[in-house]
Amino acid sequence: MGTLLRRDPFTRMPNALDRITHRPWPLLAEPWIMAQSWRDLLFAHWRINATLLRALSLPQIPAALEIDTFEGQAWIAVVPFRMSGVRLRKTPALPRLSAFPELNVRTYVVADGKPGVWFFSLDARNPIAVAIARAWFHLPYFRARMKCEDRDGWIHYDSERTHRDASPAVLRAKYRPVGEVCEPLPNTLEHFLTERYCLYATAPGGRILRGEIHHAPWPLQIAEATFQQASMTEAAGITLPSASPLLHFSRRQDVVVWSPKPL
Repeated sequence: MGTLLRRDPFTRMPNALDRITHRPWPLLAEPWIMAQSWRDLLFAHWRINATLLRALSLPQIPAALEIDTFEGQAWIAVVPFRMSGVRLRKTPALPRLSAFPELNVRTYVVADGKPGVWFFSLDARNPIAVAIARAWFHLPYFRARMKCEDRDGWIHYDSERTHRDASPAVLRAKYRPVGEVCEPLPNTLEHFLTERYCLYATAPGGRILRGEIHHAPWPLQIAEATFQQASMTEAAGITLPSASPLLHFSRRQDVVVWSPKPL
């Protein structure tokens, strides 16, 4: 509170490292490798049976990763947003490569006491970003035809997967914030769902990787959304529950990323 933000000379965005005391474990000593901003982001969360998640195979959650639950309940999330300012350390953000829509399907896992994110899919409009992420981070990224527009206070989001030999996946939705901006409090469901500082993936040969990230506490707002079509989870073998999702919006989150390391 009241901390002055240092400005990054390459992207003019607030430095994600200005606030670190909220982290559940210390920052890595080695330098981060990438910076990016996530904008106009929607968290759409549904309760789901953890046994169902364990049975999925696209990609399968390794047995060494425990499915993380809140009060015994697992969660699945569809997360549309748009990237901006994507750049490697000590390099500027290139206009045609640094800004594009992205769409994630994720759940939550924990290993060695570090709760993180497990991705079933990540769709992006930028084919270069997709290729790099698949090769470097071993994440299930897919190319997609995507559009994200702000019209009359609503974010209109349209995504259709175009990746060769990939399962069809479509999201057509609109969403907007309707509440005041608040940071999630520790030990709350909102904190459990959003305040995560690593991701997990599997590399060839079955090695489990952990990729550390850092950002300030999430500036969340209650949201409302209308889903015209949402088959993103079906591509991973998950049928969404009929119950309404828990919805949160965040206008902007600045992030730094470290290179993934084997557990």
